[in-house]
Amino acid sequence: MPFSDFVGNPETIHRMREMLARNRFPHAVILSGAHGSGKYTLALMLARTMNCLEQPITDGLPDFCGHCSNCTRIAQSQDLDARFAEAVEARENLRDSDKKETRLFVQTHPDVLIIPPDPPQMMIKVDQVRHVIDTIYYRPGDARERVYIFTGSAFMKEAANSLLKVLEEPPEFATIFLLTENAGELLPTIRSRSMTFHLGALPFGEIESRLAKLRPTWNARQCALVARLSEGAIGRALSFDLESYTAARSQALIVLKSALGLNAGSRGSDHSELFKTTESFRSGAEGRSKIDVLVRTLYSLLEDMMCLQSGAPQLVRNTDILGELKKMSESADFAWIKRASEGLGEVERGLRRNLLRSLSLDAFATALEPA
Repeated sequence: MPFSDFVGNPETIHRMREMLARNRFPHAVILSGAHGSGKYTLALMLARTMNCLEQPITDGLPDFCGHCSNCTRIAQSQDLDARFAEAVEARENLRDSDKKETRLFVQTHPDVLIIPPDPPQMMIKVDQVRHVIDTIYYRPGDARERVYIFTGSAFMKEAANSLLKVLEEPPEFATIFLLTENAGELLPTIRSRSMTFHLGALPFGEIESRLAKLRPTWNARQCALVARLSEGAIGRALSFDLESYTAARSQALIVLKSALGLNAGSRGSDHSELFKTTESFRSGAEGRSKIDVLVRTLYSLLEDMMCLQSGAPQLVRNTDILGELKKMSESADFAWIKRASEGLGEVERGLRRNLLRSLSLDAFATALEPA
């Protein structure tokens, strides 16, 4: 996958490649953008370009061949979810005493290290940064440039302060990438020592046209729906689980309609469909995953109702159920939507305290019923 295959943000890509061509690439780069905008993909592409053994030139700028030993080994980290799962499993197989001392890393090339947030807190921890400090000043063995990619911006305080030491005195042969959805989450002192590049959202129409080619089993309405739900992030659109989302949305509609009294002939008179739906959210990892998707979907529907209340139907994302959304928004007002959003926040806090999921959802819906 050469740079020509990267979707969107051509000006940003061109600028970064020009910096590589002039040997003026910064020692620390912040790549910001929505989830699925291509930050990790771009960081790996730049890592391959820095270390490609053939160093091809396309359109007058540096590129990577994709088949030399350095390119292929770095590319093995492309599926971050799979490599992360492997690292977690490897740690779980250690003795209990060793687990506490072991931090997660992904490394398929000796000179390219990926540092993901460490579970269960899902934050970058100080021991991970210390490992970077311990290795970054050694010259690369198989590559020209050492590359470190932090895939999240949630640093523990001590970890962030430790990273500053490297950024203040970086070696000339190392580059650090910091990937984040919001650069403001990083310390100002980290931002001031790095160069920030933002990957912007793609137009809905461009994502729709690509989905039409790459997802031939989806019809035009489905492509339009996913394009809007992905919020301009092509990676999110291509990996979107449409079947799971529509199933979760059907359940979310039942919950909201029950709260509005629209499931039965008279307002608030029948909760049988609500109880049947919420009963499926039982304990266990699968149930937790399902309810996380449900909560995100509920937020999405509430946002669409708010857009309709505000007279901005062009901003609605769930365009394929616009009629249902209009009927729901006519039965609600701003105050109700505000209470529903606050109620969802309570559901999320209850989930963190391991409250019974079905009862949390029942309480959420019934508390919103009009008097």
